[in-house]
Amino acid sequence: MLPNTQTDKVPGSYQYGFHDDVKPVYSIPPGLSARVVQEISHIKNEPSWMLDRRLKALEAFGKRPVPVWGANLLDIDFQSICYYLKPSERQVASWDKVPIKIKQTFDKLGIPQAEQKFLSGVGAQYDSEAIYHNLKEEWKKQGVIFMDASLFPAECAKYGAI
Repeated sequence: MLPNTQTDKVPGSYQYGFHDDVKPVYSIPPGLSARVVQEISHIKNEPSWMLDRRLKALEAFGKRPVPVWGANLLDIDFQSICYYLKPSERQVASWDKVPIKIKQTFDKLGIPQAEQKFLSGVGAQYDSEAIYHNLKEEWKKQGVIFMDASLFPAECAKYGAI
């Protein structure tokens, strides 16, 4: 087992999760179904091949039994979970432009300090959407593509692994 070197930096008040008061700009009702998957795909303006992959994944998920190795997952009510929350209108490339309430959530997790010291070329996801993205220049020079699939739909359809 690898040593856990990062979670010891999370503040002591964070135990098994917390709830903040960030109001999403859009959310869908709880529940998991083909209709929900179709709505999410429509909201994200995804190409048909992505919707097809998502629907196939949902079908595979529905056919598989709940794993019995590891933690007990039998009590999870998948129909009570909201699968899409959009926290802000747009993604930003500067940490300074991330909404303050979302930054406060990352503060609770101890992330801003790590962001300044180590994560200078990453994306940050809040709820269902990436809200911050800043890829390291050296990765770009090496041809690494780490972006929203909507920017390179043909390449993602051909080479992407989901």
